[in-house]
Amino acid sequence: MTATASVPTVAAGDAPMLLTRRRVWLIFSALIAGMLLSSLDQTIVSTAMPTLVGELGGVEHQVWITSAYILATTIVMPIYGKFGDILGRRSLFLVAIAIFTLASVGCAFATDFWMFVVFRAIQGLGGGGLMILSQAIIADIVPANERGKFLGPLGAVFGLSAVAGPLLGGFFVDHLTWQWAFYINIPVGIAAFLIALFALQLPSKRATKPIDWLGVVFLSTATTCLIFFTDFGGDRDHGWGDPLTWSWGAGLIVAVALFILTESRAADPIMPLSLFRNPVFVTATAIGFVIGIGMFSALAFVPTFLQMASGTSAAVSGLLMIPMMVGVMGTSIASGLLITKTGKYKIYPILGTAITGAVMAVMTTLTADTPVWLICVYLFALGAGLGLVMQVVVLVVQNAVPAAELGTATSANNYFREAGAALGIAVFGAMFTSRLTDNLTSAFAGSGATAEQAATATASIDPATLSQLPEALRDGIVTAYADALAPVFWYLVPFLAVAFVLALLLKQIPLSDVAGLVARGEAISGDEAEQLEVQQREQARASRGAHRSGSSGEAPTGPSDADARR
Repeated sequence: MTATASVPTVAAGDAPMLLTRRRVWLIFSALIAGMLLSSLDQTIVSTAMPTLVGELGGVEHQVWITSAYILATTIVMPIYGKFGDILGRRSLFLVAIAIFTLASVGCAFATDFWMFVVFRAIQGLGGGGLMILSQAIIADIVPANERGKFLGPLGAVFGLSAVAGPLLGGFFVDHLTWQWAFYINIPVGIAAFLIALFALQLPSKRATKPIDWLGVVFLSTATTCLIFFTDFGGDRDHGWGDPLTWSWGAGLIVAVALFILTESRAADPIMPLSLFRNPVFVTATAIGFVIGIGMFSALAFVPTFLQMASGTSAAVSGLLMIPMMVGVMGTSIASGLLITKTGKYKIYPILGTAITGAVMAVMTTLTADTPVWLICVYLFALGAGLGLVMQVVVLVVQNAVPAAELGTATSANNYFREAGAALGIAVFGAMFTSRLTDNLTSAFAGSGATAEQAATATASIDPATLSQLPEALRDGIVTAYADALAPVFWYLVPFLAVAFVLALLLKQIPLSDVAGLVARGEAISGDEAEQLEVQQREQARASRGAHRSGSSGEAPTGPSDADARR
């Protein structure tokens, strides 16, 4: 397969877009709005989760709140990435915002636990597009050697959301209701849609080859089988010895085999196999996959640990995430600026994986008696490690592939990271939930409750209920949470060690100085674009002046007013 086999063509009548500095920053504002919407919702649920699952009666199934979102996000990432390459990204970005916002309304009005899970999955269908398209559009409009200073702030938005989300979630739980964690998405989503509608002006395209629908089906099937295989295996009601668990495993193997066969024959595959012959892509993507297993498994349950095991309120547990925000924002922005200045990126994933691995090992010592200030130190270091890895890995992948495959490669990298996150949350979340259920049942049984009463109380325990229990029982529940979660961190340490080794093997290659749209002939950038924009504005003013003066001469030549504004 040649590098140019899948290059989409610009629709008839479209002239190359002028990528001036003003237009780049306008587009970037739309991307920031979309990324904030997506990342905020991933974290706002964390502090609201104990209350939410208690009210909806789903404590023993709470892992599905996170898993459903990530499963849906992971499935659609390659679709958004490929379709963006062949059809254009603007319309897809607007559709993703709309889906996400409407699903937030459904989550707010859900009346039972599984209805809520369904709407969370629909949210993921939109969130996956926001994440992928934001990163791909940056690669379209900014060269790799300048992209760090843009990807850094996008990573900082994740850091901001890591704190703003839990803070807002905690505030809503303590002073309003958990539903407000989703009501807030409505105005944010409308604002993001309007900003994108007017600021996100990109070239339109058309597909020149058949769309790889079979690849979409088999990849989605493989992802679903993977999640159910791991979830059933870690679930106490099924386990690794259950034939149903292994039926999902068999489905995974069959789906992967059919996907590989399909991609080897597709005219324009959704995930070209040629990507996996690129050593830089493979190494960077493997780092993302392993980081996804280790990091997001921990992040999904830290606020729950802070609330229930450390006895803090939802709002206070959100405040305790501020050090993590500072760490993520600081290292994400700093590493982006340094990469732009030096052109070197390899050192940052090495440092990031080393720091996060060390922090994960230390977090195995967390107990209900751990001082708050020490927890803040751990979270700051955790955020600093994340900021050094996540956006840098995306930049490395985008720089290693042809311009025609920017969206596809970006989505493939994110796909494997999210697959790792889904795998990690399913396995380690099941471990945590299984330990927690046993511990809570024992704690309630020890207080004199019958087996049926203990099971009912375990399914509906939340922070508000905990504060009303007798001191002895409350202490037993706090201990149950601490004993359930802290040991699970040990299982994550080996994955971060693997990520560190992969970072050492990552190859340093020169960063490109051409934006994706320019490389594909769809845009003009730099000083030439600035000069052409000035000429277009002058010609447009002259044209308007001629019309106002009532000139009956020949109409002036040159770009129209619409072209000038564009």
